[in-house]
Amino acid sequence: MKDTAKITTGKEGEKIAAAFLKKNGYRISEINFRCVLGEIDIIARDKGELVFIEVKTRKSGELGYPEQAVGIKKQKKMSQLALWYLQKKNITDAGARFDVVAITMLPSGNEIKLIKNAFDFIS
Repeated sequence: MKDTAKITTGKEGEKIAAAFLKKNGYRISEINFRCVLGEIDIIARDKGELVFIEVKTRKSGELGYPEQAVGIKKQKKMSQLALWYLQKKNITDAGARFDVVAITMLPSGNEIKLIKNAFDFIS
């Protein structure tokens, strides 16, 4: 049961993040892009740059800040996914970066934190 709640929270968070990013000038290309290597939550363009976005959502501060969940393993995975995406789509002309959208859903409202250039590409 807990996993279903987790998935629901994640999906809600992705919707909130997509709306937030659009408001901030991002043009969303893909949501939940899946390939053999895994999934990227959101792929968007921001001022000509291609942005691979990881969304982390929490219902409380119990487990720390949501962005703390994007560890080195996740960064490496996202780097591989981004490379795969760029190669598959034959994109060679765009700068790319990794952003994290950290959402804490609180009774008082959602706290949304956008971390641009959250980490560097890890090969």
